[in-house]
Amino acid sequence: MQNETVDLGAFWMPFTANKAFKQAPRQFGSAEGMHYYTPEGRPVLDGTAGLWCVNAGHGRTTIVDAIAHQAATLDYAPTFQLGHPKVFELATRLADLFPGDINKVFFAGSGSEAVDTALKIALAYHRANGQPERTRFIGRQRGYHGVGFGGISVGGLENNRRGFTLLPGVDHLSHTHSLEHSAFTRGQPEWGAHLADELEELIALRGAETIAAVIVEPLAGSTGVLVPPVGYLKRLREISERHGVLLIFDEVITAFGRLGAATAAELFDVTPDMIVCAKALTNGAVPMGAVGVRDFVHDTIVNASEGGIEFFHGYTYSGHPLAAAAGLATLDIYADEGLFERAAGLAPLWQEQVHGLGNLPHVVDIRNLGLVAGIEMSARPGAPGARGTEVFHTCFDQGVLVRVTGDTIALSPPLTVSPDQIAQMLDCLSEAIHQTN
Repeated sequence: MQNETVDLGAFWMPFTANKAFKQAPRQFGSAEGMHYYTPEGRPVLDGTAGLWCVNAGHGRTTIVDAIAHQAATLDYAPTFQLGHPKVFELATRLADLFPGDINKVFFAGSGSEAVDTALKIALAYHRANGQPERTRFIGRQRGYHGVGFGGISVGGLENNRRGFTLLPGVDHLSHTHSLEHSAFTRGQPEWGAHLADELEELIALRGAETIAAVIVEPLAGSTGVLVPPVGYLKRLREISERHGVLLIFDEVITAFGRLGAATAAELFDVTPDMIVCAKALTNGAVPMGAVGVRDFVHDTIVNASEGGIEFFHGYTYSGHPLAAAAGLATLDIYADEGLFERAAGLAPLWQEQVHGLGNLPHVVDIRNLGLVAGIEMSARPGAPGARGTEVFHTCFDQGVLVRVTGDTIALSPPLTVSPDQIAQMLDCLSEAIHQTN
């Protein structure tokens, strides 16, 4: 059904070419299951889980009912010096889900807030541990860690950093992407584990006694799906641990089944000192972020205090009751329907299907792991990103939502996707790539 015309002028849209969008707007009016629907009622198959977050599919009654009941029972409660049962229950559930001794959880309102929280925790830990001079951070080129000042500083996407004041004392490892060595690899590349040794070099250059933490995405999503080389993350863990540098995994995209396991840390058998998560934590239904923290990090900070507030940090919406209710209902769905295992089971079919696009014109690489894929196209001469944007628009107009980063198309469907729907989205993408010049 056609909605009433809405004035588009007041909303300053995030990460959007506002002038171009408002000349030819593409909008959603509703969503259910694997589909969005435009205001006119046209279905659009969701090939991106919204924005990497709707892992259980849209409009899940269990989540909707949990949010409604919570809003009617306790719509908001502060968590400064107070609490409510749902947030403690969710923290316990997450601690059970995280690997190793990651048993403490600090809540935030988004992935960006959670990243900045993790960076602050790292500084607080070293200060409490008698090493306040450990203030430097190490990120990675092409990394995305949200849009807070901390996140863009450790992040490595230049468009996000350009024009803003950055934190001092931040270095970056090289990214692991190489068309020369790893193009069209299925799963993890064999080449590239040696790049982790750059951490050793930076530690030697700056001095271990100055470095607080290194933060990486186990699989870099927003930059165009960069899959970690075999052994790379284990090498980062070994080097960081040996030098007393905390290791932070930004799992805002990879947590909650995207790679066929509860976390990438579990999949790769590498336990970092902190895990940052958000997005699929609540199936995207209510904004929420969280930082899972190892016991020794938490205990060092808390036990160093002689009383009172141990960590001067938090947000008005830390552990919001509606978000906590949505998170608990979402975790129930993941467990009851075995969605992490389902994603792992679909991964071989997914890999075979996405690599079937390898012979299309302009395609220079395909990368995949779990239920995520990146299809990289060559840039149109003199117009980088134009080809990717054109494919994105064509797919939407033909009934499939994909994500575009530069000239890379990213796919990350809800874990409820069927084999037929996988075929549909890849057929549509194939046709759209064929149509571009």
